[in-house]
Amino acid sequence: MPGGTELRKQAETARDKKGAIGPDVDLSAFEKGVVPHEYLSDKGMEQLPDEEQARLLMSGLDISNKGRGGTFLQKDTTVIHCASHQEGIEVLPIREALETEDWIGDYYWKLIRVDTDKYTAAAELDLHNGYVIRALPGARGVYPVQAGLYLDKEGLQQTVHNIIIAEEDSELHIITGCATSPHLKKGAHLGISEFFIKKNATVSFTMIHNWAEDMVVRPRSAARVEEGGLFLNNYISMQPARSLQMYPVTHLAGEDAVARFYSIIVGSPGSKYDVGSRIFLEKPHTRAEIVARTISNGGWIVARGHLIGDAPEIKAHLECKGLILNGGVVHAVPELEGHVDGVEMSHEAAVGKIAEEEISYLMSRGLDEEAATSTIVRGFLNVDIPGLPEQLRAEIDKAIDTGDRNML
Repeated sequence: MPGGTELRKQAETARDKKGAIGPDVDLSAFEKGVVPHEYLSDKGMEQLPDEEQARLLMSGLDISNKGRGGTFLQKDTTVIHCASHQEGIEVLPIREALETEDWIGDYYWKLIRVDTDKYTAAAELDLHNGYVIRALPGARGVYPVQAGLYLDKEGLQQTVHNIIIAEEDSELHIITGCATSPHLKKGAHLGISEFFIKKNATVSFTMIHNWAEDMVVRPRSAARVEEGGLFLNNYISMQPARSLQMYPVTHLAGEDAVARFYSIIVGSPGSKYDVGSRIFLEKPHTRAEIVARTISNGGWIVARGHLIGDAPEIKAHLECKGLILNGGVVHAVPELEGHVDGVEMSHEAAVGKIAEEEISYLMSRGLDEEAATSTIVRGFLNVDIPGLPEQLRAEIDKAIDTGDRNML
């Protein structure tokens, strides 16, 4: 691996081949030192301040652990709780895994290049922690594991690396929440996530972002899905953030592998979001779906989707719909790329506004204008996600309801 100085130089000049749009970030403006916090037991978690519990709850994390099969919680740079309550499901901090588990070397930095850009380089050079969640062969997670990444210290750059592994014939459900304390204004979050879905395994991963208005967020994610595997990825960001740039990549590397990506994103005034996903269909009979709902509430959003068919008898669909409520920009960039005979790929993209006749109709039924608008927006954000466990579906509905109330 290149040394620190060389790595930074390489990463500063590296560019995504699609040319990511969005502001560069001066990482030297953020603190990177260790912020110590006390480790908490299951009972101790409930002693967190009420305002912190409320912020975590808005991100899908229940401190009581009700309906949860395990919990990982990192506050600033320190892991304050880590436990699994399901047989066959392992949850541990990545720093611990790197020190004690020989097998982690087969997964660490295997799907993402460390010198992709300066944010991946920083994740290696300035790593704080992160989580490893692993389902052993044949294990079936009944309840979702929850993983929280919480920022409390003003001006901190939180840097994490996460690895998710579903061994053969296993099933793993995860809800991860990223949040900031109520008083925090400025911070940065750099996160690497690598997903390994083995033969006939299933992973559903739901991420809910609940950031502060001046947050800079740079996730870098990649997944590999083997034969018969299923990867459901759900992303929700309805609270303000200053700058968000993310473009997860998935490789369907085995026959009959399936990936489905669903995202719901709201851009607030002054925000700049460059978001999307890319899926490579590399083997016959693989299937992929990307569905995005974006709302500009005065923000600037580029919504990308890219499907690449590299094998015959594949099916893929891309749907990107944007709504402009109170000014701002929605820029949809759907891409289909077929390389062989026998691919079946389609896309649907639309950007528009709420029709006056729809509001008038609902008002004629007794709703005031605000309630009518909220009803239409709620319907626009309603995305049917097949195969999602009820616990995760409830958390998604809760996040949408909260965001809907705060948005209008």
